[in-house]
Amino acid sequence: MAQKHNPDVMVVDSVQTLYTELLQSAPGAVAQVREATAQLVRFAKQTGTAVFLVGHVTKDGSLAGPRVLEHMVDAVLYFEGEAGSQFRLICTIKNRFGAVNELGVFAMTDRGLKEVSNPSAIFLSRHQTQVSGSIVMVTREGSRPLLVEVQALVDESHLGNPRRVTLGLEQNRLSMLLAVLHRHGGIAMFDQDVYVNIVGGVRITETAADLAVLLAVLSSLRDKTMAQDLVAFGEVGLAGEIRPVPNGQDRLREAAKHGFRCAIAPKANVPKKAIPGLEVIAVERLSDALDAVLS
Repeated sequence: MAQKHNPDVMVVDSVQTLYTELLQSAPGAVAQVREATAQLVRFAKQTGTAVFLVGHVTKDGSLAGPRVLEHMVDAVLYFEGEAGSQFRLICTIKNRFGAVNELGVFAMTDRGLKEVSNPSAIFLSRHQTQVSGSIVMVTREGSRPLLVEVQALVDESHLGNPRRVTLGLEQNRLSMLLAVLHRHGGIAMFDQDVYVNIVGGVRITETAADLAVLLAVLSSLRDKTMAQDLVAFGEVGLAGEIRPVPNGQDRLREAAKHGFRCAIAPKANVPKKAIPGLEVIAVERLSDALDAVLS
């Protein structure tokens, strides 16, 4: 059919339902999926047709079928969304001709999917009143700086082994950061349950969230509110140093564009030329950051 009509774009939904008579196995079998994909890739290369293969995912969110599929295609995109939420995220896992980890944000409406031109707005709660345990950080998804809210809740633990629960963040990293806070900040959490959540269902894998997580945890522990126009980012090392993160100046400009007036950032990320309307507090050690928020 494709050779007959010679389309510019072809969408195959889903690749697990295709089969070729060259093989005896049933549709959806590993061999069938691999051979069908190979024929489609070969057709796309020979004719210049853009082919979109829609594939199922397993319960843990990974691509169903043989992993060789990801090696055969030029790009792998994950289309994700939380149950009950109108927002959908398209994440780039592989891109043979461009940057990976790009993020597209869309809203499901009665007229279909619509692009969200300012995705940072949906990840910021903008509380009517100041609340403790909340701070905004600037992360990066691919080439796009993104403002997200980090929330923390610290509560007295009645268990022998206090809980460390994270949503959107690696749990082992939270345990490490709490140890650094104890060793280099003098603040112990051995008798406290600590919960950390990244608002909006975003998953942060970069280390730039370290400083924001610790400040949110400290804010909840002391029940001290952070300024609503404050952002923070930076990697926290085991020696208590605040290490720079990639594209620090782009993150600061994104924060200023959204009306934030103060930023706590690694000293090496502070631009030589001041950003209009944004005060940058440069920190080299964890103790410097704690003094900036507790003073």
